[in-house]
Amino acid sequence: MLPSVMPMTDNEQVTNTAVTSTEVTSAEMLSAELASEQTLDASAVFIGLVNPKTPVNVGGIMRASGCYGVDGVFYTGRRYELAARSGAVQYHVDTKDAGERIPLTGVTSLLASIPADTKLICVDLVVGATPLPDFVHPAKAFYVFGPEDGTIGQEIIDKADAVVYVPTVGCMNLAASVNVLLYDRLAKSHREAASLASNISGDELIRQSRDNNNRTRVKVPRAPRKPRHVGASSLESSSLEPSRSDNAIVITAA
Repeated sequence: MLPSVMPMTDNEQVTNTAVTSTEVTSAEMLSAELASEQTLDASAVFIGLVNPKTPVNVGGIMRASGCYGVDGVFYTGRRYELAARSGAVQYHVDTKDAGERIPLTGVTSLLASIPADTKLICVDLVVGATPLPDFVHPAKAFYVFGPEDGTIGQEIIDKADAVVYVPTVGCMNLAASVNVLLYDRLAKSHREAASLASNISGDELIRQSRDNNNRTRVKVPRAPRKPRHVGASSLESSSLEPSRSDNAIVITAA
């Protein structure tokens, strides 16, 4: 998947994901303007990727963005572009083609791309960060993730409104981290289908979202069988006596 807006000269020096410049390019100005339009809504979600490495991860993130109603994805660096050009077909994991609806924009500075009135949230294993289960998501958020082989630069973390981490044993891969973050936001806000610009839910949402070859369903449990009818005459001629095995009351014929 290639970016919708090609980045200009990469003046942002990334040393193990450190970003040392906030120079604004014309591409960033355009992307920021487009992103700012989304802030007119009650909520807005953007993803920022620091120098991502593999098209598989970026493609997975685009697919997740389509599933969770993300408004735009931004990235820095050249590695993703070079890898995608070398074999775009084999890296095609966005089978829902979310990239055709959601902008994927290359920029030289993520900080310069954040729309006004939008909180900067860094997501990484950073000492002092807040565990994701305890985090309250802002209505408008720009989530920044580090690359597969590094972390977010300290200068971005220093400007963040919040820094959160997923409390796993070991680190997840980039696309998985984005999926977990977006699901956590969805689960806590109860946005459901409303975040996807749709008013459907439940089985109707499942039917619309599932693959064509998926026709599975949860079986409805059968009602328990009713006990056999015992005539009144039988009950009148019956006596009660305790069972020696489990002290339960049983009915025996008189």
